[in-house]
Amino acid sequence: MSIAKVIEITARSDKSFEDAIRTGLVKAGESVHGIREAWVAQQKVMVEGNKVVGFQVELKLTFVVD
Repeated sequence: MSIAKVIEITARSDKSFEDAIRTGLVKAGESVHGIREAWVAQQKVMVEGNKVVGFQVELKLTFVVD
């Protein structure tokens, strides 16, 4: 039997939502091991002067507890 835990993280990118997701997963993976799933809970864009200048995602990550 295994136990899983869910945490929430927020990641940003100036390139795309996909880049924000990848960046968040890589950074979380430095301290959280055994990530099994990730899902996007929310997406936002940062706007300046009527232009999109940033992408933000809120991710929920599932990992198995050792």
